[in-house]
Amino acid sequence: MDNNDKYRLSITTQVNYLAEQSDEADNRFVFSYTITLTNIGETAVKLISRHWIITDANRDVQEVRGQGVVGEQPVLKPRQSFEYTSGTVLSTQVGTMSGSYQMVAEDGTRFDAPIPQFVLSVPRVLH
Repeated sequence: MDNNDKYRLSITTQVNYLAEQSDEADNRFVFSYTITLTNIGETAVKLISRHWIITDANRDVQEVRGQGVVGEQPVLKPRQSFEYTSGTVLSTQVGTMSGSYQMVAEDGTRFDAPIPQFVLSVPRVLH
């Protein structure tokens, strides 16, 4: 059996622009994002930490590292999902996020689960 089949996560994202928390005159654009992680592998895995790369339209990059997500280190059994919502603030109307989750399987194997890049955009800015 290939380790790629044993340790696999499906990661989906949904982004919302929070106009009521943003201040366009002050170049403050607030976004929430909901991430759904689904264990599509064959072994239970635990999310240990995260690494985000957040890039705005000026190509300014913020790197964020931390333990778990939203204060949790969820354990996902095969076919189990975990969903959480968090947020970020940009100084431009458009940006991107990508990164990885550092995982450990129940057999002790550590691996990174890449988070596919997604776009943060004020509605009607990108067509």
